[in-house]
Amino acid sequence: MVASYLARWLGLAATPTFAVMAALTAVLGGGPADMLCAAGHGSLLGGMVPMYLLMSAFHASAWLRLISQRRGGSGG
Repeated sequence: MVASYLARWLGLAATPTFAVMAALTAVLGGGPADMLCAAGHGSLLGGMVPMYLLMSAFHASAWLRLISQRRGGSGG
């Protein structure tokens, strides 16, 4: 019971964490790590900001599930 509760909240934490990381990287710059991930030169998916945004989108399923449950009235 506790493990499933923790897993649920861990899944919910992933999306905002990656979104904040994307925002901070965009504002503060990625430094040397951004140079490594920008090896695509001109690719729209190159760099750390797009990577964090994609990771945020991929982990959004936990939020979508929560919203769906709340709208459906099942509550959890």
